[in-house]
Amino acid sequence: MRRFIGILVKQLQPLQLLLLGYLSVVLLGTLILSLPICQINDISFLDNLFTSTSAVSTTGLVTKSLSDDYTLLGRIIIILMIQIGGIGFMSVASFVVIGQGRKLTMSNVEMVKNDFSLPEGFVVEDFIRNVVVFSLIIEFLGALALFPSFFHLGFWNAVWYSIFHSISAFCTAGFGLFNNSFESYRDNFSLNFTIAVLSYMGAIGFIVFTDIWDFIKGKKTRVTYTTEIILKFTLILSIFGTFLIFITEPSIKDLPSEHRLLSAFFQSMTAMTTVGFNTVPIGGLTHSAFFLVILLMIVGASPSGTGGGIKSTTVTAVYAQMISVLKGNIKVTFQNRIIPSHRLVTASANFAFYILFLCGGVYLLLLTEPFPFSQVIFEATSALGTVGLSAGITSSLSALGKIIIIFLMFAGRVGPLSVGTALFTSKDKKITEDDLAI
Repeated sequence: MRRFIGILVKQLQPLQLLLLGYLSVVLLGTLILSLPICQINDISFLDNLFTSTSAVSTTGLVTKSLSDDYTLLGRIIIILMIQIGGIGFMSVASFVVIGQGRKLTMSNVEMVKNDFSLPEGFVVEDFIRNVVVFSLIIEFLGALALFPSFFHLGFWNAVWYSIFHSISAFCTAGFGLFNNSFESYRDNFSLNFTIAVLSYMGAIGFIVFTDIWDFIKGKKTRVTYTTEIILKFTLILSIFGTFLIFITEPSIKDLPSEHRLLSAFFQSMTAMTTVGFNTVPIGGLTHSAFFLVILLMIVGASPSGTGGGIKSTTVTAVYAQMISVLKGNIKVTFQNRIIPSHRLVTASANFAFYILFLCGGVYLLLLTEPFPFSQVIFEATSALGTVGLSAGITSSLSALGKIIIIFLMFAGRVGPLSVGTALFTSKDKKITEDDLAI
């Protein structure tokens, strides 16, 4: 068996191994969830596969209730899959290798770089340590911050609720132990704020954490250009989304101003970070807010983080290219800096692949499902963006519809461009991190 695995590793590209690794985690999780000790009610293999894929991809779409259909052991398995999916299974595997004092192989290094879209200048071993340590510290502090809220709400198992939702929020998974997400706690400022902070920290990415940490320790005199773009983009998009929902959404207009602002902020945040929690019913949004949420989900979070979507740096590169064409400039610049041509090519390809996967998923769902176009495109966007928001049709999907959503969630976690590259690249063609880093 070991010899067979060794031959397989040599034959496959790092991206192909990465896909195979995530697929293995999904299938293993499905088999464990299929055990009777993990289920309260009888759950089909397809529904367990759906839940497992949603957890590993940190999406949050479910066809079965975590609270009503899975036992405590089943929920523990789900949160472990969320953790592995959030920080990356290669991070976990590599951290174990590093902890044993062994060096990572070149194949391991390439898989980590592809998984996180790491640009040049990052030492993989140090980056892996930072990913695991930062994640555990943030999730621990998040659980501490959430505990008073759940305790005061009267939950006897407030510790478990705090740990579960801290991990789910930081990994931008959107899995919750409430069947209506956080709709019942729309006006709870401390709960909303803590979930939002955890979601933003997961969405901005580990590149930003590592960069800022090196700056604090004096290893750098300033943060990188990538970090500046990510932080500015996140701030601008958050303000923009909150403002539009605040002034245009009638379902929250009768709330007191501070609660209205909180609801608008949370719904904007949950879409752009792709965390997938909600405090207002998605099906009750007007068409304009519904469409705005779709756009925010498409844009998504930032590279090397736990969120999905096209990613902020890709959108920035495509925007800069568009502006340069309109101005007739030969070189593409953003904030007075030239963007390398290979990054522009990759950004354009990533953008095109994402839209292609989204259109294909919507078309197939329209063939198999009887729901309105708006609900179908929302579901497909949420799945590919690994968001987890739903207009209420997830549990009513047909078997084919569930399979389509499963594929979209998996592709969203690995990245549509990575899926295409892994499937169609020859074993003789070497792929480097610069080919996919945006």
